[in-house]
Amino acid sequence: DVVIGVPDSGLAAAIGFAEESGLPYEMGMMKNRYVGRTFIQPNQELRRKGVRMKLSVVRKAVEGKRVILVDDSIVRGTTSGRIVELLKAAGAT
Repeated sequence: DVVIGVPDSGLAAAIGFAEESGLPYEMGMMKNRYVGRTFIQPNQELRRKGVRMKLSVVRKAVEGKRVILVDDSIVRGTTSGRIVELLKAAGAT
C-alpha cells in the first residue's frame, strides 16, 4: 500500500494521512504547471483531456501497489476518475 496526493492541493493532506496511518507516502504524480484549471472547462471531454495533459503518474511509485489517493476537493469527479484510470494503466492494483 502507498499514499499519494493529487498535486498540489492534496499533498499536505496525503502526507498527514500517511504519517497518521503508518503507510508510506510516495510522490506518485507529477503536475504540468503550464496546464490551467481543468475542472472549469465547458464540457466533459475537454476536462478529461485537460487532466491527461496536466497529470502524469510515476510508475515506479505505484506499480504493483494498492494506492490511497488523497485530494483536497472533488467538484465533478472528472479529475478523480481520470486519475484512477491513469493509476491503473501504470500498474496500480
